[in-house]
Parts: sequence; structure tokens; C-alpha cells
Amino acid sequence: MPPAVDHAFSEHLATNRYYDRIFDSQAVKVLPGEYYVAGQGMLLVTVLGSCVSACIRDRRQGVGGMNHFMLPDTGRESDGLSSSARYGAYAMEVLVNHLIKLGAQRRDLEAKVFGGGKVMASLAGSDVGTRNAAFVRQYLSMENIPIVAEDLLDIYPRKVYFFPESGRVMVKKLVTVSNTTVVDREQEYAKRLGGEEIAGDVELFG
Repeated sequence: MPPAVDHAFSEHLATNRYYDRIFDSQAVKVLPGEYYVAGQGMLLVTVLGSCVSACIRDRRQGVGGMNHFMLPDTGRESDGLSSSARYGAYAMEVLVNHLIKLGAQRRDLEAKVFGGGKVMASLAGSDVGTRNAAFVRQYLSMENIPIVAEDLLDIYPRKVYFFPESGRVMVKKLVTVSNTTVVDREQEYAKRLGGEEIAGDVELFG
């Protein structure tokens, strides 16, 4: 069964569940704009291009989650992260909030972060991958959640496997990609962000 979640967050909860034969585990594929939280016996998987994923877990409770987000291109260099960062902040807050509801303690949270590759030619001018990487580092620093591992930037898409119970992460760089699925998916996500309104503030507690 999917983890319990407030109705306000349910539209962002990943629903693509499957059985991963390689790792002999129930798994969830996290797509752009989605997140998922899990504990024992689960595997969370995502494929990243310019987007960033934060894998956050409570190292004592063995519960963790993964998100997959992108800062939208504001089209104004002077704007910096001021307006677009709310999308990343929402993605981070929803994930942390849900973990705390499952019993995680803020003082025991740790993060591993991935993505931000320069793979979208149409967004090369805005260097969205670099902005995504800078944002996730800054956000976690401000929230006092230590980054214990990272694989950010570069020019390759990545496939990320996260085991929330143990905190183990495996990253495969997709040096040769036979199709454009990753880029196409992120371009569609980027277009969607242009017309999407972010919900109200997410309360963090614990």
C-alpha cells in the first residue's frame, strides 16, 4: 500500500510501482514532479537529466524518500533563484514533511543528492542543471540537513537507485543513451511548470 498522505500532496506522490527482478525488491519509479517515501523492503528509482533528486532518510528509523524536481526557467537572469526556487522548496518540504509524519526526526535526517546534468540543449542558456544543483545544496544547508554524498552536474543523465531502509544509493551514468526519453520527459515537465501553480506553504514540524 502507498504511504498515507494528505490530500494536498497526493497529486505529487509517485504511483508507478513494479517488481525489480535485478534487486528482488518491490520498487517505485519517481518521475519529474513526483516524490515517494518508504521504509523496509522498498527500492526507489529515478532517471535524471537536468533535474535534481534528493534522497533523504532518517538514519535511525530507516525510513526515507526521494523527490525529482526542476526549477523552472524564469527567463530573467537577474531574477536568480528568488521566484523559481519556490518549486524546489515545495518539492523538498513535501518530502521532509511526509518523512516527519512517518516518525522521522529532523535531527536524524541526512541527504544524498544527484542530477543537474547539462543535457537539455533547449535550456542550455539558462544552465538549469547548475541552478538546480546550487538550490538543493543551499536548501539543505539552510535546513541543517547534512549532505553525506552527492553526484551533481557533469553532462550525463543518471539512473539512481535508492534503498531507504539502509540509505544505500547506486548511480549509473548513462554515457550512451539510445533514445531521447529522459530529455523529452524533462522538457515536457519544464513546459508544465510554466503554467502550474504551487500550493500554499507546507508546514514543517518535528
